[in-house]
Amino acid sequence: MDNIQRLRPDGLVSSPAFSHVAVVPPGATTIYVGGQNSVDADGALVGADDVADDVADQSVRALENAGVALAAAGATFADVVQWTVLFVDGVDLAAAYGAIAPLLASDEPPLVLGARVAGLGVPGALIEVSAIAAVLR
Repeated sequence: MDNIQRLRPDGLVSSPAFSHVAVVPPGATTIYVGGQNSVDADGALVGADDVADDVADQSVRALENAGVALAAAGATFADVVQWTVLFVDGVDLAAAYGAIAPLLASDEPPLVLGARVAGLGVPGALIEVSAIAAVLR
């Protein structure tokens, strides 16, 4: 959505991975995507064989699931205002972010909140993502 202003103000760290402020114009429809992890359509966890190798696979699948949810509401990754990313403590963050960075690449990246947690609701899940998006209708 071209009308969302994503700002990286002077005085705050400049990162190609995230913006600091987003301004959504009046009249936009807000879309909330609940927590998505790496389960398939049948509810089976994808990438749960080896924790060391699977955080990248789980990260990609969680993001793909979020993409399906966004599409159901008529939105895309480009419409995301903010991502929330939860990682189970101890996973390789570089591997996780490295796997999903190409899917999220943008000249005006969304806001990102990342946190390490003790565990997630799905046993064996290493990552969970949620999003807030906005589209003009």
